[in-house]
This record gives sequence, structure tokens and C-alpha cells, in this order.
Amino acid sequence: MTRHLVALLAGVLCIWFAGKPTAVQAQDAIAPSDQPVEVEEVVVPERVLTLDLTRDANDIWDRIRRGFGMPDLDSERVAEQQAFYLNRPAFLKQVLARGGRLYSLRRRARAPRHADRTGAAAHGGKQLQPHGLFALARVGLWQFIPSAGKYFNLTQDSWVDERRDVIASTNAALDYLQKIYEMHGDWHLALASYNWGEGAVQRALKRNADDGLPLEYSHLRMPEETRNYVPKLQAIKNIIGEPELFHLELPYVANEMHFVAVEAPVGVDLATAAELSDMPLEEFLALNPGFNRPATTMPGQTFIVPTDRARKLREGLDELQRSGRGWTMYPVERGETLDKIAARHGLSSAQLRQING
Repeated sequence: MTRHLVALLAGVLCIWFAGKPTAVQAQDAIAPSDQPVEVEEVVVPERVLTLDLTRDANDIWDRIRRGFGMPDLDSERVAEQQAFYLNRPAFLKQVLARGGRLYSLRRRARAPRHADRTGAAAHGGKQLQPHGLFALARVGLWQFIPSAGKYFNLTQDSWVDERRDVIASTNAALDYLQKIYEMHGDWHLALASYNWGEGAVQRALKRNADDGLPLEYSHLRMPEETRNYVPKLQAIKNIIGEPELFHLELPYVANEMHFVAVEAPVGVDLATAAELSDMPLEEFLALNPGFNRPATTMPGQTFIVPTDRARKLREGLDELQRSGRGWTMYPVERGETLDKIAARHGLSSAQLRQING
């Protein structure tokens, strides 16, 4: 069956860098005529995919296909979502190229026993971004509210918010998907619960049971966002699974780690880490969105960087530690003044106030 947790993460991790296109983005992504591209309707013959698991995957897409396990959903809504992506070929290729590289981060996540079978990352159709803040205080790539973040042991304080940390929040999301899959024994209902809420899906199931109606996802009464939730994922799965049917060539993404985690010593500011990685600060922060303050504050924290920047960052951090430079966390004692603290550390009061905001 499936062995990779987020088998469609390549497709839907556009939510990190690109997101669903705005009206302007969509217009730019469509053909130069500014008119939607006509997509030829293709009758897909039923077939059974055969994969040679005795060899390594050719590329990231080959690897992702090996993880497909969620039962297919065939509906008009899937076709509509499919057309949405296919009518925007430039946007779709950009999404897949970025998402394919980011998918490699999934290897660091703890894959629960069943969660691979979703063949999908939870995706509500919004512009989900690690720095995103949406309705009901939902934050990050996986849209955790504060209480859910605490339930899954995601640290949330003035220094870090692990709901935005890519690896920590993905681990939590996998745990949650595992939990709700075991509740329903059905991935479509599990994903609906992730998007709409466990209680809402349970009530919808009870209504159908009381009315003698089927208990499958496609037969439940639910909000439009939830109704489109699985079709979006299925559309991406169809495109990645058989791109030749849609006259689409997937961008080549090597089946290797494109990003890695580098241990972050306590007291390193993010601007320095970005400089040591030879990366623009904005790009560095986009890969490390869990920090609320501009420096590392506790052991065990890591920086995510492109694989080809990791060695340079490690060497720079080692040199930084040997030099004794860096930030110090100082616990203020009762009765201490900022003037005394500043003097103790060779700073003026104005400098200390500026540093601490």
C-alpha cells in the first residue's frame, strides 16, 4: 500500500509559496490571449497502476505515485477542480516545481501507520502559508487553532509558535489525521473532519443515518469549502498520477532531499543565520516561520535551509560559537533596572531598549 505520508504534498504545498492564485495571478498564468485554455475532455480508461518497487524512484513524482492509497473520488466537482488547474498551466507547473522540492521535507516527519494512505496533505483551498493567520486564529501550513496546537504539544509562546514550524506542525497534522482516520475508518470522512471539524461530521453522519441515507462523504450535507476539499486533492492526484492524459509534462524534480535541518545553537539571530547561509533574509524566514523573535532561545531548535547551503551554514555557526559572539538570554530579577542590566552587559540603556523592542 502506501508508504509516504503526504503523497500529494508536492501538488498542494503550493499553499506555502504560491497558494491559490488571485485574480491577477490567475490571469497572468493563463495563455497570452487572457482566455481560459480549452481542456480536452478525456475519458480515462479504468486501469491498475503497476509500479516496479524493486528499483529506486526515477524522480519525486515516481516516488509520490508509489504512495497513492486513498480511494479515488469520481465526481463533477473533481472534474471542475481539475479544469481549474489545467486551465492555468504556468501556475500549475510553478506549484508542482516548488511543491516537489518541499515534499522532500516530509522525510523528517513521523509517518503514522495509516496516514500515508491519504495520498494528500490537508488543504482547505485557502492560501495556506506558514505565516498565515486566518479565521478562528488558525495559523500555519496546517491551520491549527491554539487549543489544537496545545493538544498536539506544539509550543506557542512569545518566542516560537510551532504551529508555523513546518516539521513540528506536519508531525502534529499526521498525528491528527491518524486519529480521525481511526475514528471513521475512511479517509474522505477523515479529511472532511480535518477541514470542518470532528463534531460537525459526526452530526452530519447521524442526520443521514436517521434519514436512512448513505454515510459516505459524497452524500453528506456540508459547507461548500468542505464539499470541495477532497475534490481538490483528487484533482491534483489525477494530474500527477497520469499527466500524459492531460498533455502535461511534470517539471523534473530529483528524488532527493532538497532541504535539510541544521542544528541551531542558542543565541543565534536569524539575520546572521541567513547571512551565513548566503540567503536573502526573506527567503530564510519563509523556510523558518516558527520563530516569533529574531533569535534562537532554546536547545534543540533547527534551521531549515536548501541542501546546498547546509554545509556553509554549519561551518559559519561553528565559527560563531568559537568566537563567543551571539545573544544571551538574561532573566530579569526582582528589583533590577534596565540601566543596571545594560551596564552589566556593556550596553547603554537605549541600546538595551532597542534590542528588546
